[in-house]
Amino acid sequence: MKIFAIGDLHLPGLQDKPMNIFDPAWENHARRMEDAWREIVSAKDVVLLPGDFSWAMRLSEARDDMRFLAALPGTKVMVRGNHDYWWNSLSKVRAALPPSIRVVQNDHIAMENIAIGGTRGWVCPQSAAFTQEDEKIYLREVNRLSLSLSCMPETKVKLIMLHYPPFNERRAPSGFTELLEAHGVRILLYGHLHGKSCKNGFEGLRNGVEYHLVSADHIGFKPKFVLEV
Repeated sequence: MKIFAIGDLHLPGLQDKPMNIFDPAWENHARRMEDAWREIVSAKDVVLLPGDFSWAMRLSEARDDMRFLAALPGTKVMVRGNHDYWWNSLSKVRAALPPSIRVVQNDHIAMENIAIGGTRGWVCPQSAAFTQEDEKIYLREVNRLSLSLSCMPETKVKLIMLHYPPFNERRAPSGFTELLEAHGVRILLYGHLHGKSCKNGFEGLRNGVEYHLVSADHIGFKPKFVLEV
């Protein structure tokens, strides 16, 4: 079983919001992503999706995007992104998802010898314009990550998804990175950053954790191979 990852698909969700208005690199991105996905991902593989799946505002508006994703090979596991407004009640989201799509929220999913967890994350302290309101959300998201990690079996290889980077622009340690290191997480996948903002991200090995920035445009709209188990 191979593990791939790709974040920030930004599928239309019945919204008139083509992504190429932000950057020409997004022209026809869904079709390009689908072609690349079908080329490298098999039915027995897993694709991790760290947020911003659809522009849909309501769960009902996300159904076409869910069907599109469900038709692609492999099991898909996702966490919520900051633009996933359609993701409201967890029970309703899980009830609406096709069988090949699973979500993580305050828990984890175990497959063979891996455990997959995560949460949305948030802007980290000492980021530009970090506010008291940000601090409340940040602390809540740190707690949600702790819940996800705490229920993971120690015998499993731990993979975590965050939508937001787990550090600020200076890549300073945060509550997120402290938890990742304390719980022996093998791989951290995140998105959210696009274009020139990707230079503020970090990829590589840091204090025992392997970091991957997998925003769709950053990885050329092709799911990134992460691990084989």
